[in-house]
Amino acid sequence: MKILGLESSCDETAAAIYDGERGLLAHVLHSQAAMHAEYGGVVPELAARDHVGRIQSLVAAVLAEAGLAADALDGIAYTAGPGLIGALLVGGSFAAGLAAAIGKPLLPVHHLEGHLLAPMLEDERPAFPFVALLVSGGHTMLARVDGVGRYEILGETLDDAAGEAFDKTAKALGLPYPGGPELARLAERGQPGVFRFARPMIDRPGLEFSFSGLKTAVLNQLKADFDDQAKADLARAFEEAVTDTLAIKCERALDATGLRSLIVAGGVGANRRLRARLKAATEARGASLHFPRPAFCTDNAAMIAYAGWARLSAGERSDGLPARARWPLHELRPPSFLSL
Repeated sequence: MKILGLESSCDETAAAIYDGERGLLAHVLHSQAAMHAEYGGVVPELAARDHVGRIQSLVAAVLAEAGLAADALDGIAYTAGPGLIGALLVGGSFAAGLAAAIGKPLLPVHHLEGHLLAPMLEDERPAFPFVALLVSGGHTMLARVDGVGRYEILGETLDDAAGEAFDKTAKALGLPYPGGPELARLAERGQPGVFRFARPMIDRPGLEFSFSGLKTAVLNQLKADFDDQAKADLARAFEEAVTDTLAIKCERALDATGLRSLIVAGGVGANRRLRARLKAATEARGASLHFPRPAFCTDNAAMIAYAGWARLSAGERSDGLPARARWPLHELRPPSFLSL
């Protein structure tokens, strides 16, 4: 089956085509980051309008890259939530119209399921079951993944997501939007040990996260007369605190579940310090570690096309559903033919 995936949950418009025999055939993405930089964050109405203007040309581009006509597709998958409601409706409406025009099945995809399955796009795929760390601007959670649609949430953030804490701290340091990657680049020039922050919630059992206090601790240390080096030192200390916390909770999750495979997905999964920290942690336990390539850590349509393929090829069908700004992951179920 050749499945077109569409992603429009926030500020990236993306399209991709996944083939069950040949793998990923093509993927294209347009980021709105430059447009939203003027406002220091995503403006939902502007995001939706930009999706409207981009989506048709991106679908045409991905079909051309794959060498396919639209009627050669076997199905269309689109991100139905969670996300910005206006942005989601653009992708869902376009997907529904195209599916009706070519007479092919349509499937709504949960955005987080796409992230959890993104490592399946790589040559070295993890085998089920595995522990997943999903860490992005909107989500920070640990989950046990036993198969498509079989997810057990082990722990979530109680306040700010890790990526959100990165972005807010970057803004406080005067860094341009999007702040998370800019803070990581600044931290590379920081000296170790100049500042030290507590690793939140590691002094108590459990797998929950909290990053709002860490963000506040950085603001309390920041002084108006800090030069570039002092800001770099502060950024490094913050980044080390976040990555250490994430790694410690991942170690606990592996130990608690007895599993020996960890996958990391979401935008913060592209952070180099986090990757190095988790590599050391998993090697010490004899566990395997899997990441999507950096382009598939952030929002993309390749993961939506794969998730759609996994369900459509299993026989799942849907008329689509209204976009859902909030869509709890625990509501998902496996495709009907899969063993429970």
